[in-house]
Amino acid sequence: MIDVFGSRPLSGNPLAVVLGADGLTTGEMQRLARWLNLSETTFLLPPTHPEADYRVRIFSLDRELPFAGHPTLGSCHAWLSTGRAASKATEIVQECGVGLVTIRREPGLLSFAAPPLMRSGPPSPAELSEAIAFLRIAPGDIVDAAWVDNGPGWLGIRLASAQKVLALAPQRSWPRRIDIGVVGPHSAGEAAIEVRAFFNNHLGTIVEDPVTGSLNASLAQWLFSTGVVEGDYVAAQGTRLGLHGRVHVSRDSTGQVWVGGRTHTQVSGRLQGLA
Repeated sequence: MIDVFGSRPLSGNPLAVVLGADGLTTGEMQRLARWLNLSETTFLLPPTHPEADYRVRIFSLDRELPFAGHPTLGSCHAWLSTGRAASKATEIVQECGVGLVTIRREPGLLSFAAPPLMRSGPPSPAELSEAIAFLRIAPGDIVDAAWVDNGPGWLGIRLASAQKVLALAPQRSWPRRIDIGVVGPHSAGEAAIEVRAFFNNHLGTIVEDPVTGSLNASLAQWLFSTGVVEGDYVAAQGTRLGLHGRVHVSRDSTGQVWVGGRTHTQVSGRLQGLA
């Protein structure tokens, strides 16, 4: 089990990674992910693409995801921990549902190249009204809103300040699938922005994700494109959960956004009772 994005031990988003998962069926993978009851569980497999170093399948509690951020970094950490060597000196190539994702290795940090958005643009009036009702805020509280979906289905909501983000008390359940990420700026300190992520699990209960790589990747593309941020920055997430997640965001000379964080192995063991 790996802690991803934590700036100190046990302060990020936990991820279970199953190595050598070739013998598991899709049903067994989903069942194990639900039993572990983490936001995501990943399964490492041999690559099918000639340029990939490994292949990963990513499961939430109720579905397989084409891409997710903290599972990408945690899976890469687990793959590297086996002693395998990447085909490139400083980059690892992951194969997953969205295709190939490049991961950059730096001292103390792994960063993935943010994949293109699958859905962007403003929400419809009905979609925005649903988000307002879900978050239990006034329409005037929203500074901007846009779809920032790179796989999980995120709708991005920008508020005026980090304090307003931290003060949110959304609905505890919702009758339809909902994935909402909220962001607001800090006026000072290490972190430039505060991020919170909400979605409903397979029981319909609303869950706040500790630290969300996919959301931070898509929020970064939105914030850069609208001029809200210009240079590299650090995002804080997990604060209301008593965690200390830190996401390091940068943009290179080609315009590619990179999303990075620290990764630590916290638990290791052997899976019993399955292939």
